[in-house]
Amino acid sequence: MSSTVPPPSGVMPVYRARVAAGAITSDPAQARAAERLQDLWTKLRGYDPHPEKPANGWLGKLLHRKQVDEMQDHSNGLYLVGEVGRGKSMLMDMFFEAADVPRKKRIHFHQFMQDAHRRFQAIKRENPDIDDPIPALADLIAGEAALLCFDEFQVHDIVDAMILGRLFEALFARLVVVVATSNTLPGDLYRGKPGRDAFLPFIDLLKQNLDVLVLDAARDYRRERLHGLTSWYAPADAEADHAMDHVFSELAAGGAPRAETLSISGRSLRVPLSVNGAARFSFQALCGTPLGPGDYLALATHYQTVLIDGIPRLSPDNFDAARRFVTLIDALYEHRVKLYASAAAAPDDLYRAGEGARMFERTASRLEEMQSADYVRLPHLT
Repeated sequence: MSSTVPPPSGVMPVYRARVAAGAITSDPAQARAAERLQDLWTKLRGYDPHPEKPANGWLGKLLHRKQVDEMQDHSNGLYLVGEVGRGKSMLMDMFFEAADVPRKKRIHFHQFMQDAHRRFQAIKRENPDIDDPIPALADLIAGEAALLCFDEFQVHDIVDAMILGRLFEALFARLVVVVATSNTLPGDLYRGKPGRDAFLPFIDLLKQNLDVLVLDAARDYRRERLHGLTSWYAPADAEADHAMDHVFSELAAGGAPRAETLSISGRSLRVPLSVNGAARFSFQALCGTPLGPGDYLALATHYQTVLIDGIPRLSPDNFDAARRFVTLIDALYEHRVKLYASAAAAPDDLYRAGEGARMFERTASRLEEMQSADYVRLPHLT
């Protein structure tokens, strides 16, 4: 009786399969990062520590956790750093999808901090006598996820900086494993900002608990994949739909698109399709519903690329949608988000006459600029 050998699992098999399929180009730096993530994947198989209590001392760790990455005497995960477009998010997504960890969560770091502040305040309101909400907050987070994967790890806010050290110390004590991508080395986080001296212990904590791996790929693969692709398709017909599908497929680089939900000031914003730092919406979903500046700011900081299907002609008859579209484009432009769209007409012809037409002139100019090679070269601003 013949036996079948199960196919290999983890990050490296997925990476090699995408290279073989031509979805991505083989790159030595990406391959090295995939090998490190494969090693972590192996050590985390079945990982599910008890989150109820911090593990104190060697006996607690022996009883409550499975040993993880020992390569540099670090035991709580990986910090993957590199320039824009080098494949960090793609590799982390491969790792997250493959990770055999019952409780895991992938989240943009900015959203994680928004959620943390909201829960921090809720704990204080519900427990007015509590001295320090951080342990209770860490209990909540560790109860939800033994593995946290953060995309775009950055620190710009003094309020974030004030709680990060104690929060992450508590999470590491609760045996949470962290994998993060960033454009910034740990030692450069929050550099030049007020109060950085008080932030330095957090940087030390990251270095002590996470392996830092520099993804030094020489090429910006995101830009290369999109080189030569039109970014504005008019009219918004079947041919434009096909072209937009092709753009999204190139951005996905073989990854599987999924729905995401962003938390914004206690509200939820559904992202119908997202993959590898790109999000895709219909015009109706973005501008035909009562979204506001905060929603568009969240999109602009979370995603490097946004695709919008079916932008109609604009006029006083759909003025509310047009006004939201203006606000959306302002947010995307100011954060240097790359835009791909199908529309009823070229930007200058979208809003021809009537109340609001003059307002739209600046937006049309920005839409034209966003199609330029100079704009596409600009780095995304979180």
